[in-house]
Amino acid sequence: MNKVQKDNQDMLPMSGEMVEVDGVYMNEAGREEHLHRGQHFPSDLTIGPTEWKLVEYAFDNHHDGRTDPRLVAKNENEDKKGFIATPKQFVEGTDH
Repeated sequence: MNKVQKDNQDMLPMSGEMVEVDGVYMNEAGREEHLHRGQHFPSDLTIGPTEWKLVEYAFDNHHDGRTDPRLVAKNENEDKKGFIATPKQFVEGTDH
């Protein structure tokens, strides 16, 4: 069985099943819903139980409009005690 056949046989989650991945999901009627892990897929008001397809992953590290501090470039290290810039900095027989 090739990948295309396998992808066609994968079943989408149905209404009532638990959400495993945070994101935006679309149902068969085209309605989009932002769901979180642990919630249950809702039924559609007009067609009842329906399949849901993940259309966009949720990224919660920029939700407040601030960049994650781990991604910001750091200023030069002011505390250079014990810092060796190059191996040539220390020559044998000298004490620092």
